[in-house]
Amino acid sequence: MPHPAPIIPVILSGGSGTRLWPMSRPERPKQLLALTAGETMLQLTARRTAGQRFARPIVVANARHAEEVEAQLGEVAAQAQALILEPMARNTAPAIALAALAAGAGEAALLVMPSDHVIADADAFLAGVEAALPLVGEGWLVTFGITPDAPETGYGYLQIGDELAPGVHKVARFVEKPSRERAAEMLASGDHAWNGGIFLFRADFFLGALAALAPETLHAAQEAMTRARREGTRVYPDRDAFAAAPDESVDYAVMEKAERVAVVPVSMGWSDLGSWDALHAISDVDDAGNAHRGEVTAVDTRGCLVRSDGIHVALVGVEDLIVVASGNDVLICPRGQSQDVKKLLAAMKRG
Repeated sequence: MPHPAPIIPVILSGGSGTRLWPMSRPERPKQLLALTAGETMLQLTARRTAGQRFARPIVVANARHAEEVEAQLGEVAAQAQALILEPMARNTAPAIALAALAAGAGEAALLVMPSDHVIADADAFLAGVEAALPLVGEGWLVTFGITPDAPETGYGYLQIGDELAPGVHKVARFVEKPSRERAAEMLASGDHAWNGGIFLFRADFFLGALAALAPETLHAAQEAMTRARREGTRVYPDRDAFAAAPDESVDYAVMEKAERVAVVPVSMGWSDLGSWDALHAISDVDDAGNAHRGEVTAVDTRGCLVRSDGIHVALVGVEDLIVVASGNDVLICPRGQSQDVKKLLAAMKRG
């Protein structure tokens, strides 16, 4: 029996991670930080697909992070077969198109993963990948639905339709980020999942869907790769050609419009780590409910997340705060309001 062709991991590392300021910054965004373990988010993502079932990854990153990405992957023996360095951010549809072209635009299965997500149960994730592979070979575009545990309003949802194969269902419909009431209804219904932004499809079938549904994106990516500059494993897509790509997510450009879209619902301890509150929710805490790392002293303090990469932080008699110190910047806010960091950054830009 022939050995199955290896799956190519595609790691998307172009995000800026602004909601985890002040530790995450444009020059060193959250995927390059060690937030949940001794290794960085990028390294943990690469490790998930380190077995014989997988080829070396294709990584799509911001050009300014090239050396750091290479160094971090080298530390975990996960050197990329291609490091595609975007001249500017153009969202996930163009980024994945670049990777599909770099993979040869053929029958290779691509496992597309953001570089800054937490997956606590990697075995459950990989079992979902194996369940989806037969349908991927038949032309289905597969997404992984995260089993919801709360009526979150910050995620898109999808409705799970008819079963196509064991553990794999047709996507009945995609749902935009809902109101709290609608999210509670979907949670209660039991047939909805969070859309986690992880995908599995063949390169040729994805590019075919782009040709039909988002031809401008495909053309821009093809031109950018045809005119790309190459230095070893580094690929520098042509700036002018890539700039012509519409700034669209793969969900909007392809997944919500394609005919053959499937979902593997999976409970795998997932978090997009989209805020300091999200980090507190998955962190180990002490007897008082505090999660802390770095030089921290806490007395009569409860339910706080405290992080410092330098200065000593001392707390007395407070509760339910987020305190993050990095360099010359300190963030302090009540737990539950860390999503407002973006408002804070906007206010700081205005001066």
